[in-house]
Amino acid sequence: MLASLIALSVRARVAVVILTLAVALIGLWQLGKLPIDAVPDITNKQVQISISAPGLSPVEIEKRVTFPIETALAGIPGLERTWSISRNGFAQVTAVFSERTDLYFARQQVSERLTQARDSFPDGVQPQIGPVSTGLGEIFTYAVDFKHPGGKGATIRNGLPGWQSDGSFITPESERLIDAVARAAYLRTVQDWIIRPQLRTVAGVAGVDSLGGFEKQYVVEPDPVKLGSYGISFAELSKALEAANLAVGANYVVRAGEAYLVRADARIRSIDEIRSTVIATRGGVPVKVGDVAEVRIGGKLRAGGASLDGHEVVVGGGVGDQQQTTAAGRQGLRGARVGLGDDPVAPRVGEEVVHVGRELRRDRLNHVREDRVLRDIG
Repeated sequence: MLASLIALSVRARVAVVILTLAVALIGLWQLGKLPIDAVPDITNKQVQISISAPGLSPVEIEKRVTFPIETALAGIPGLERTWSISRNGFAQVTAVFSERTDLYFARQQVSERLTQARDSFPDGVQPQIGPVSTGLGEIFTYAVDFKHPGGKGATIRNGLPGWQSDGSFITPESERLIDAVARAAYLRTVQDWIIRPQLRTVAGVAGVDSLGGFEKQYVVEPDPVKLGSYGISFAELSKALEAANLAVGANYVVRAGEAYLVRADARIRSIDEIRSTVIATRGGVPVKVGDVAEVRIGGKLRAGGASLDGHEVVVGGGVGDQQQTTAAGRQGLRGARVGLGDDPVAPRVGEEVVHVGRELRRDRLNHVREDRVLRDIG
């Protein structure tokens, strides 16, 4: 058998050489497409579900949230096991599937089971399926910061957007940020509503996380003494604030063959509008929110923060797709440069728009990182 094969190869040596070269070329072509990673992600096929339920103890989380979810997931094709953690106000359930299971099929099945079990959850509990990524999927980080933190070295132009002589900061929307919480909330707003949506459109990026800053809130702090002097209760104050933040449509009016939409937009857009909200009338004089309460920009309670060079910033991080490797992450980062580079991302965030501040580079582990991609806000 072997002698016959050798004899055939000698007689058809030209065809053997051509076939060998063809196989070698195909091998080289496939080698260029081979997704090699220095630290390969060996995580199994899994779908993570995160649940936030403030006010529930770990025991209540386990009984009313975690156990119903695990029960609802039972029987999904390809499911091997589920495990979970239950903490104060938070739970996470991980469903592990076999390697033959398509990950997107598994996510669809999990989503359907969660929809069926949603009625059994406590009010306000909304389970969220995590991105298509794992703990090894973080491919880049960046910081969102002011160009002149604290106003040091900034050109003072009172009344114009930028740092002011009294230490406050005026945004392009003419909103004055008078304390550190308001400024941190502004950076978080830039991250969540300007930068993050653009990065999420980049191929190979499964999600973008935010750390630091504050989720912006308008805080109304009533003065009980002033409320009592006007005979106003906390319930009346709350009802007045809700009634002042509405948008109502009234169909349309036809005139000269044209339809004109009729609507009343009373959405609150600034602190001054909150202060001007009328609560009641006393002696023919309107009593406003600013007369009985202090209104300021605040932030939602948080469990952590981020800093850079000794001052607080907002840090964002992109996670890569679990179905792809670092090579796809590099491609995603090049896409991130397109989204954040020469064209301004946020032309309204300060004196200077957000640009990519450094070249992207790879470290020794073949992962791509960015020490300080975003800065120069205001």
